[in-house]
Amino acid sequence: MRSVIDVLDLSEQELDELIATALDIIANPAKYAEACHGKKLATLFFEPSTRTRLSFEAAMYELGGNVLGFSEANSSSAAKGESVADTAKTVSCYADIIAMRHPKEGAAYIAAQAASVPVINAGDGGHCHPTQTLADLLTIYREKGTFENLTIGLCGDLKFGRTVHSLINAMSRYAGLKLVLISPQELKVPSYVKQKLKDEHIPYEQTTNLEAVMPKLDVLYMTRVQRERFFNEEDYLRLKDSYVLTLDKLANAKEDLVIMHPLPRVNEISVAVDNDPRACYFKQVLNGKYMRMALMLKLLKEAGKINEY
Repeated sequence: MRSVIDVLDLSEQELDELIATALDIIANPAKYAEACHGKKLATLFFEPSTRTRLSFEAAMYELGGNVLGFSEANSSSAAKGESVADTAKTVSCYADIIAMRHPKEGAAYIAAQAASVPVINAGDGGHCHPTQTLADLLTIYREKGTFENLTIGLCGDLKFGRTVHSLINAMSRYAGLKLVLISPQELKVPSYVKQKLKDEHIPYEQTTNLEAVMPKLDVLYMTRVQRERFFNEEDYLRLKDSYVLTLDKLANAKEDLVIMHPLPRVNEISVAVDNDPRACYFKQVLNGKYMRMALMLKLLKEAGKINEY
C-alpha cells in the first residue's frame, strides 16, 4: 500500500504531476467537487495542529469526502497505552486514507507499515513534514515559475525544523540550487543534512547574520524557534527571538523576493511585513490545501479506491 512518509517518497516527475493537478484544481474546482464522494479521511493528530489538520479536513471536504479522527492524543486510545501500529490497523477498518501527526520521529513509518490504507505523514517530531513541503513547492512555483537556479535562505531553527529538512530534500533535486543557512550556532542544521549537501555537491553557506545575506536571496524561508523541541526552558528563552524580520531588514532585499513561513508565527516576522507584496506565507496556507487535495487523489487512485479524477 503506497504511503508518503518523506517527500523523497515522491519522484521529481510525481512532484510535477501533483503541482499540475493542484493548478487544475485551482482553475477548475467544480471538476473535483465529488472526486472523493463516499470516501473517508482519518486525521490522527497526536500533537497539536491548526493549519495542517484543518487543511487536510478542508481538502477532503472540498473533494466531496468525509472526515473522522482526533486532534490530541488524550482523546484517543493512545492515552490507554495503545501502540501506533494497533491504532493504524484499527483506523484502517473505518477510513480510506490516514493523515497522521506524531511527536516521535518514525511514528508515521510504523503506522504505514501496519495500516491497510495509505498513510500521509503530517509531521513526525523533528524529522519530516512532506505535505508542508508540497505547499512550499507550489508556492515557490506559483511565485517564481521555476525551481531552478534559485538561492534560498533558510532562517531560524534549522536543527529541529522538520519543514526545513523536508524542503532541503525536495529542492536538492533541482539544478542551480544554492542554500544560505541562517541560524544561531545552537540551532544549525544537523550534520547529516550538511553531509547530504556535500555528497550532492549543492553549494551552501552558513551564517548568523540575516541582513548580510539578504540581497542575494530569491526565497527567504523563516521558521520559529520551537519551544516544544527544547529540553531546557532557559535555552529556549535565550534563542527564541534570534531573528525577527522587519521592513527595515528588507530594505536591501530583491523586489521579487518570496518571503515564506510554515506558520504558526510567534515573533519571527513583524505584522508590518504582512502588507508587503513579497509576503507569501498566507498564500502558502492556501497552496497547502490544494496540494493535499492532489496528494489524496493520487494515493486513493493508486489504492484503487477512486477512479480517474
